Amino acid sequence: MATQDPCAELLLNNQLCFALYSTSLLMTKVYKPLLQELGLTYPQYLAMMVLWEGDGITVGDVSNRLLTDPGSVTPLLKRLEAEGLLKRIRSSADERVVELFLTDKGHTLREQAKIVPNCILTASQQSIAELGALKNELVALRSSLQQAL
Repeated sequence: MATQDPCAELLLNNQLCFALYSTSLLMTKVYKPLLQELGLTYPQYLAMMVLWEGDGITVGDVSNRLLTDPGSVTPLLKRLEAEGLLKRIRSSADERVVELFLTDKGHTLREQAKIVPNCILTASQQSIAELGALKNELVALRSSLQQAL
């Protein structure tokens, strides 16, 4: 028979990390059917959002924006290229650098994706102001954690 540990700081439901992790899992589940209609996975959607902000950026730029290493984002970008959403072109100035350009299909997908944020807002049952404040708090936390590394 298990005994309860009275150490409150070690209880799962008292952990910020678990609240973030479990919320992230559920957020991804809410996104999944919306993104399936677009033919994207969640990581691909994140990459496409970066590309929709500016064409001609590098793999390194996408990697930095997504807080990941270029080696893990490259296969994702190759899949997006295979789907006809972008073109990967080696820089003429430096062959080590790969630049990314959206295709017409990639630009069109942006228009289709415009419904996603409102669907997430509805599912969250929060106001835009509440979600904005939460996002700002999470960004501040992320920044603090980055500085701690």
